[in-house]
Amino acid sequence: MTFTTRTPRVVAARRLQRRRDRDQSGRFLAEGPQAVREALGAGVVLELFGTEEALTRNGDLALLAPQVSAVDEAALAALAETVQPQGLVAVCEQADVSLGDALAKRPRLVAVAAEIRDPGNAGTVLRTADAAGAGAVIFAGDAVDPYNGKCVRASAGSLFHVDIVRTGLSIVSALREAGLQVLATSGYGADNLDSLLDEGALDGPTAWIFGSEAHGLPRDLLDAADRRVRVPIYGGAESLNLAAAAAVCLYASARAHR
Repeated sequence: MTFTTRTPRVVAARRLQRRRDRDQSGRFLAEGPQAVREALGAGVVLELFGTEEALTRNGDLALLAPQVSAVDEAALAALAETVQPQGLVAVCEQADVSLGDALAKRPRLVAVAAEIRDPGNAGTVLRTADAAGAGAVIFAGDAVDPYNGKCVRASAGSLFHVDIVRTGLSIVSALREAGLQVLATSGYGADNLDSLLDEGALDGPTAWIFGSEAHGLPRDLLDAADRRVRVPIYGGAESLNLAAAAAVCLYASARAHR
């Protein structure tokens, strides 16, 4: 049996493209073979939708899914959010952890996305944090939903590798209590990233706080942090974008830790 756009399970899955429905159901969509593979590895896939051709081509993934539903091309296009979908969309269970549970693992590197609202930027920060060895990524305050389709795609599977926390902005005390120094990024920070590296100041467990490109970090977070850090600009560029700055900072810590 091949499902269509009118099949109730397809209709229900399509609703997960809306944040309200994701929040209410605790579910989200992962699109494409790579994301599906990572989601299966994390054990969060509830149902795998795919065209007959895609399910045949990715038979190894279909065998691992707890429930597989064949759909026609129109139904797949309705479930997918990309212009050229790759034939597979999985309904997954959200796997947030609490701030306390994430910090109880004593991670040596944590990335905090404070009120970052662009899903592409947030997903890229998540992917970079994973690559740099971070144990948790915290979405603080009025931040983008990490299960937004664009954020999931931009994370390139890293969403399933690190602890995902959604919490308020009052996080600095908890980070310190977990043994992390708290570094806030700012283009006007008093501390230079290169100087911190040279001083050995990044050798210890660290939480980096990144703010939105449009508004920067809230004043309360800047004031509460142990240091305000700027990435030095050696050329004529006015600044780095959020994702690039996060990569530089997270990899500076990764280098120091090793």
